[in-house]
Order: sequence, then C-alpha cells, then structure tokens
Amino acid sequence: MADAQTLPDFNRKRPFNARLLASRVLVYATLIVVGLFAIMPLAVIFLNSLRYNEDILRESFIGWPTRTTLENWDVAWSSACINASCTGVEPYFWASMLMVVPATMISTAIGLLNGFALTKWKMPFASVVFVAITIGVFLPPQVVLLPWAIALSWLGLSKSLAGLALVHIIQGTCFTTLFCRNYLINLPDDLIKAARIDGAGFFRTFWKIVVPLSPPIIIVTVIWQFTFIWNEFLFAVTFSSSDFRPITAALMSLNADDTGVSEYGFGSAAVLIAAIPPLLIYFFGGRYFVRGLTQGAVK
Repeated sequence: MADAQTLPDFNRKRPFNARLLASRVLVYATLIVVGLFAIMPLAVIFLNSLRYNEDILRESFIGWPTRTTLENWDVAWSSACINASCTGVEPYFWASMLMVVPATMISTAIGLLNGFALTKWKMPFASVVFVAITIGVFLPPQVVLLPWAIALSWLGLSKSLAGLALVHIIQGTCFTTLFCRNYLINLPDDLIKAARIDGAGFFRTFWKIVVPLSPPIIIVTVIWQFTFIWNEFLFAVTFSSSDFRPITAALMSLNADDTGVSEYGFGSAAVLIAAIPPLLIYFFGGRYFVRGLTQGAVK
C-alpha cells in the first residue's frame, strides 16, 4: 500500500495567482469590447427597423426608439418600391432562395466528387487538374465578368436566374474542391483499397465510403457556399434582370418616398430580412464550421 504522504491531495486549494486572474480579465474584457463593436451595426439597424422614419430624421440615425412600430417590417416585405415595382422584397427573397439552395447543393456535391477523384482514385495528372481548378479561387471576380457574359450569351442564359446559378456553381466548385480535397486526403487509403477489392466502382465507393465519412466538410462547404452566394452582389447585379434579381441587388434599388426622403425605417427592416437566412445558417451550424475545417488537419 502506498504511503499516504505520497498521494496527491486533491482537496488542497490552489494558491491565488494574481497574474493569471489579471490576464483572464484582460482577455475577456477585450473579447467583450470587440464583440460589442462587431454587433453594434446590427443593433443599430435592428433598432431603426422598429422606429418611425420621422423620428430617425428628427433625432439621429443612432438612438434608442422613443416609440416603436412593426409597420416597417410589413412595408419592407410586401409593399416597398424597388425600381418601378412596389412588391417589397418578398419576390427577391424567394428568387435568392431559388438560386442559392440548388447552387449550394450542386457545387458541394461536385466539389466532394472532385476531391475524391483527385485524392483517392489516383486519376492521371491529378495535381495539374487540381491546380487548374483552384486557380479560380484566386481570380478577382471582376476578371471573369466578360468571359461569363459571353458564355451565358452563347448558352442563352443571359439575364436569367438559371444563368446566375450556373455562374455560382462553377465559381463555387473551385472553393469546394479545395476544401474537400484537403479533407479527403487524410482519409485512410486502406478503406478505398478494400472497397475496390470487393468490386466497388468509382461511384459506389464514393457513395458508400466517402460520403458517410464526410459530414464535417460537407457542413463547412454548405455554410460557406450558402453565405457567399446569398451575400454576393457583383454577379447578382451583372447577370440578373431588373424584374427578377437576388435580394442583395434589390436592396440597392429601394426607392425613397415621393418627396425624395430616404426611408430608413423600412430600409433597415429590408436589410435585416435579407440577413436572416445566413444568420440562421451560422446560428445552427456555426459550431460545426471550425470543427469541420480542422478535422483531419492532424493525423
């Protein structure tokens, strides 16, 4: 039996460490200050969405509501004038959703398929193909505007939601391929070899082995693609028509009232309506984002 004096005393109180306490207070105070600065614009927009426009013009754009109203939200959704149409942001919201969801799903699926082919199937010239695909990650979007305009014209998809979705699918595939390739390269090769020995082909191995092992990176690419495509503005303005365009482009066309006075109230509500989907994506899936990026980074 071990000597009782050699056993650790778990009930012994640790000595007070003033330096450790001060460092923790400094870290938390810094995080709180940075967090407040980061959330301040969202808070201002939210408060203005509950204020009457005359109160904002009379008092200040930044201020606490003296009286509140939900009318701004109703006007922004259903009757605010955008260009010559007073339909609110509702049709543009659903147009964005109709474009973003399939573009996100398709680009994620293609990226995962590319990542599998480039890492585990040992296709010829895999490194050259990977470099060619990922070049699109580093190209400024302004560089590809003219080539995309010509390509969409040839395909008969100019100024259409389908053409804009195609642009985001191809552009997004560069990012999803990069993410998925870096994740799948750390999967054990023995799993793929065993599947091939059992007679599984490319797509069966992909569906039965790769997909069940890839939820972390799938979540990452879905969050990344959905947020990027939803918030993207340059392609949305360039490759869509004025009657049927994504909500980010529609927000820039919110009209003032008949007297030319800017309507900050329902404008703020419209901005928040546009921000709700990506905020929900991050709220429910944000904790998986960093986990998915780092999982597989270290064997």
